[in-house]
Amino acid sequence: MTTKAPKSATEVDRTIGSRVAALRIAQGLSQTALGEAIGVSFQQVQKYEKGRNRIGAGRLQTMADLLKVPVETFFASRLGDDADAGDVRTFYDDPQVMQLVADFTSITDETMRKNVLSIVRAAAKIHLANIEQGPVGSV
Repeated sequence: MTTKAPKSATEVDRTIGSRVAALRIAQGLSQTALGEAIGVSFQQVQKYEKGRNRIGAGRLQTMADLLKVPVETFFASRLGDDADAGDVRTFYDDPQVMQLVADFTSITDETMRKNVLSIVRAAAKIHLANIEQGPVGSV
């Protein structure tokens, strides 16, 4: 009887793990709390977050439900071309971005979602305009 070696974790597993960590941190959950909620030890959560162990589909869905994001959030860098993948990964590794995503996806009213998006876009335009003008009083 032959036994198969376990599959090794891949770069995708590491990316998913880092997004789990960012979302967990953004929502103020400890590794222990996440582990208890999904039925594993905090050590196992550490292994998932570092990409040392793969996360099964059912457990990933449970995590997504707990973290209040669509499961696709963990795979977002797979969208678009490879040139943008590094930039997208950087955004998803930022706990504040993950908090924004989690909070935004919890808004179910479509009009409210559009209004929030308009506010964020307006703030970004103002910020960019300020950057382009340079510091006040500069020549």
